[in-house]
Amino acid sequence: MSKRNIWTIVLLVGGYVVCQAIADIGATKMVQIGTVVIPAGTFIFTITFTLRDMLHKRLGKEWARASIILAGVFNILMAGYLAGMAALPAPPFFGLNEAWGSIFALVPSIVIASITAEVVSELIDTEVYHLWKTKMGHWPQWTRVLASNVVSLPIDSFIFAVLAFVLLPPLFGQEAAPLGVAMGLVVGQILWKGIVTIVSMPGIYLVKDKPIEL
Repeated sequence: MSKRNIWTIVLLVGGYVVCQAIADIGATKMVQIGTVVIPAGTFIFTITFTLRDMLHKRLGKEWARASIILAGVFNILMAGYLAGMAALPAPPFFGLNEAWGSIFALVPSIVIASITAEVVSELIDTEVYHLWKTKMGHWPQWTRVLASNVVSLPIDSFIFAVLAFVLLPPLFGQEAAPLGVAMGLVVGQILWKGIVTIVSMPGIYLVKDKPIEL
């Protein structure tokens, strides 16, 4: 295998997993843009769908599936590690212990919701992309990204909002948000994810439309 192909694999798989991890950390902070409230991880998380499509295009469906599972396992381990570190006692001279814990002791309901939503929606994205490529392969490549994202991103937004703010909080001693509030978050996420999708769609042309022979 050529060095170029090796670097392609490393960049696509590694970039996808890293972006998923960054997005999960960002999901723990809510931001408001105008009147729209969304998790901060929304911006980069949407890019992971295009990265997944690029990975799928260059390496194939099974590589895409494996990368999704790998990212999910990695994020579970990361969340567990950070929570464990936050629980350990700190020396008196370390005055940032409380601040560190408030940042990195990720909220369980949000972490679980984020990982669940991304794994489910990305696996669905994989199937839609594969189906579109198989049935509509003669259409422009950007339509593969658009078609798969139109299906998977709303699913991701719905699963995340309902789990993170309605269903899971009571299990961790927190107050659940009204369903209407969660639905408002879903609408906001879909709006911004749609914008990021349109901006990131040309990325599909950065990789060749020919699977690497392994």
